[in-house]
Amino acid sequence: MQSDNPFDLSGRVAVVTGGNGGIGRGIALGLAQAGSAVAVLARNEEKNQRVMDELNALGVPALAVRIDVIERGQLQPALQKVEETLGPVNILVDNAGTVALGGILDQDPGDWDRVIETNLNACFLLSKLAAQSMVRQRLGKIINIASEYSLFGSGIAPSYSASKGALVQLTKSMAIELAPFNIQVNAIAPGWIDTDMVAPVKTMPLYQEIIARTPAGRLGSPDECAGTAVYLASRASDFVTGTTLFVDGGYAIR
Repeated sequence: MQSDNPFDLSGRVAVVTGGNGGIGRGIALGLAQAGSAVAVLARNEEKNQRVMDELNALGVPALAVRIDVIERGQLQPALQKVEETLGPVNILVDNAGTVALGGILDQDPGDWDRVIETNLNACFLLSKLAAQSMVRQRLGKIINIASEYSLFGSGIAPSYSASKGALVQLTKSMAIELAPFNIQVNAIAPGWIDTDMVAPVKTMPLYQEIIARTPAGRLGSPDECAGTAVYLASRASDFVTGTTLFVDGGYAIR
């Protein structure tokens, strides 16, 4: 019986890539708190086990699969394991991402390829595989984790900015294609969130510039991305597709 609560995710099965730390962990736990079964696909086995302990404590079915999303041959077996263990996937959060510093004059082409492969190509391939299952169900939510740098350029991380900009366009394109199958595709663009990836920025002059530009006057927390993900994964957003929601304390509007 379907709950009257449009945010209730009971009976759903979610996959979160990079879900063992930072924003991904926050989203994985948020989806679980809303009732969804959750599978985390990530590389670090120790961190996978820690988030599994947290998911188990919430009392939802959970699974962690060790995977590197740039290894294309690992993607289909990982999703198959999730479906065999938890059931058909109807929520996919493409969160796994990486960054390589260096402008076009300095960046090694291998670093460029690694960023594009992780932040864009893996999202395309996982979405393609998950969508095949969602089409059969006539039910699905795909949430891509973009970035404010999908809107802004970056002189020090052009590969990151390019990958996230392309991910927003991929989100729109998938939303159009998959809408007839009752599948909604949206993106979240986090601002400066207090994660391990952002930690080095706290020692730079840039940090004070970020705080001064952010109307909220602080960094966000991974948990503050979870509510947006729950909304986009739930029935409450069934008529929302192809959009990008900024979770940034107002950084992008100043």
